[in-house]
Amino acid sequence: MFISLWEFFYGHFFRFWMKWLLRQMTGKCELQRIFDTYAGAQRTHRIENSLTYSKNKVLQKATLVVESEVDRCVEDIMKEKNINPEKDASFKICMKACLLQISGYKQLYLDVESVRKRPYDSDNLQHEKLLLKLWNLLMPTKKLKARISKQWADIGFQGDDPKTDFRGMGILGLINLVYSYAIVGINLTEMAYSLLKSEALKFHLYNFVPGIPTMEHFHQFYCYLVYEFDKFWFEEKPESIMYFNIYREKFHEKIKRLLLDYNVSLTLKI
Repeated sequence: MFISLWEFFYGHFFRFWMKWLLRQMTGKCELQRIFDTYAGAQRTHRIENSLTYSKNKVLQKATLVVESEVDRCVEDIMKEKNINPEKDASFKICMKACLLQISGYKQLYLDVESVRKRPYDSDNLQHEKLLLKLWNLLMPTKKLKARISKQWADIGFQGDDPKTDFRGMGILGLINLVYSYAIVGINLTEMAYSLLKSEALKFHLYNFVPGIPTMEHFHQFYCYLVYEFDKFWFEEKPESIMYFNIYREKFHEKIKRLLLDYNVSLTLKI
């Protein structure tokens, strides 16, 4: 209860007066002070929070801007905050970079969610071709005897028809599997998706991508999870595959801890 009261009073009273006092002392608004003090993901994250919690409607809406409107949005922000481009030449460049990352992250989530919501359809020729491509990539010397076959268990699927394993992640699970390995891969797709949805990936993507994060960056993060989980599994040496869920959660917690670092950038190091 004490924390809630503090958040209320800070958000409604103290923050306003603190910002006003600092502007009088420095001659700069909060956004300018952030650009002067921070870099990387920490800068973008603080800019996003400043815009989100601002009482100014123009600043609030800036976090929802689409890529095509970013330049105009930056101009509107500078006008609202009375920022002279001649006195602060870097502000426009820095704000544009931050807004591209912020809007790009939101769009990436929408793109990933759109693919995830599309169920695997055995009547869709493209889906079937992608599934068979997966088999050929993983089992190049072994022919699949039938579309519905116990052979699918050889690459990690649970049943005779792989489509039943794609229910939670839809076609997104299959697209990522072209990079990876059946049920473990689908679990890691779900992990990557949940981290994106919860916004835990922001620091990583804000550091890793200088502009707009895209689906390709999501797939790259997925590949990182696959590679690191493989190392993690062999380092931990579980007694059997029956302990998969336990070690999956341990790995998940490890990744979440890494993602708390403002300077995090998770890339493959082979």
